Amino acid sequence: MQFEATHIPGAFVIKQDPFIDIRGSFSRIFCDREFFKHGIEAKFVQSNLCTNKLKGTLRGLHAQLLEYAEDKIVICSRGRIYDVCVDMRICSPTYGQYFGAELSENNGKMLFIPKGCAHGYLTLEDNCQLVYFMSDYYVPNSSIGYRYDEPLFSIKWPLPKPFIISEQDLSWQYIQIKEKLNDSL
Repeated sequence: MQFEATHIPGAFVIKQDPFIDIRGSFSRIFCDREFFKHGIEAKFVQSNLCTNKLKGTLRGLHAQLLEYAEDKIVICSRGRIYDVCVDMRICSPTYGQYFGAELSENNGKMLFIPKGCAHGYLTLEDNCQLVYFMSDYYVPNSSIGYRYDEPLFSIKWPLPKPFIISEQDLSWQYIQIKEKLNDSL
């Protein structure tokens, strides 16, 4: 496995090193020893499979609060996606900044997203499938989200709008509005 640090502290693009022969290929998607060598001490307790029927489906930006914050490994096992990690750690030098990478079944890249960062992605073709590994369990009351078009982030999504987005993901408030609400309390 090859680890490439991003400008977001603790976030990595991880490239699989497949063993290929006449049968096909074999590669590791997690190795505690290799992750530890790169300062990643996550223990994964849950994995999920997500399918997306159509190109232009946008999911996110999602995270969990406080003690339920989670590290994630995201793998695109079918199709192609543009995967995004947004640093929401207020004390981080890259707060509000994002990193994006294309993940696909062919390029063998995965994204490691550290605790305190939000995650989202846009499908670049029909019939995409993702596998997630998380270091904490999903806790609905701890789930939060951010707008995909939040001006603070200025994410440059690689496809034009309109996107296919859930009502929940469209309902997240812009950060500037949240800050104004907090100031008035």
